[in-house]
Amino acid sequence: MDTKVPAELAQTCLITPAKEALVREMLARIADKWTLMVVDALEGEAELRFSRLREKVEGVSQKMLTKTLRQLERDGLVVRRVHAEIPPRVDYRLTPLGESLSHSLCGVWMWAGTNLDAVEQARAAYDGRGG
Repeated sequence: MDTKVPAELAQTCLITPAKEALVREMLARIADKWTLMVVDALEGEAELRFSRLREKVEGVSQKMLTKTLRQLERDGLVVRRVHAEIPPRVDYRLTPLGESLSHSLCGVWMWAGTNLDAVEQARAAYDGRGG
């Protein structure tokens, strides 16, 4: 049996300090409640105005939405477009990089949908024995 890993896969799986730092940063970013909700709200949209995005991300404050969007823009996941109008209008959309992240996160949503009952049963069993 040949157990040799293809060179391309070996290179992809190679852990470097830079790759490890990026993984840690991105996991922290997407684990943030608002980031996940903003990426989800922007998925499938050509562009969304700030006010419409705030409506779609229920419960987010203007300050937190602004902070989250700036972080996503800095990471290259979101593009911000300012229109020279009065009053000013600002639109946001996912970049191709942001869309690829959104597609990757889809697996988490699928896992949650598939395993919701099992997780709830495990929690109930744990809580029932006094945790």
